[in-house]
Amino acid sequence: MFAVVETGGKQYRVAKGACVTLERLPAEVGESVVFERVLLLGAEKDTVVDPSALEKARVRGKVLSQHRGEKLLVFKKRRRKNSRRKNGHRQYLTRVEITEISQG
Repeated sequence: MFAVVETGGKQYRVAKGACVTLERLPAEVGESVVFERVLLLGAEKDTVVDPSALEKARVRGKVLSQHRGEKLLVFKKRRRKNSRRKNGHRQYLTRVEITEISQG
């Protein structure tokens, strides 16, 4: 069984036992998190996309780590103007292991 959950403005396809890297969640390492915004539930035989059926669906996970992603360079240049800007960015991330997918 798998599910599609929305968190941090993005959608992720998750399955039980999978480890997923998400945008930062306000939880400590070892804590349990619940994703209430489930958009789709899928199995081998059928798929559930009905919003009324998905209201009770929950996906639970356990926070494995809080870390930062790789550095991305942001380079902006205006040609023929002698103007250049170079910045770096590192996104805050949370690694979560999916422990349970329930239909409610």
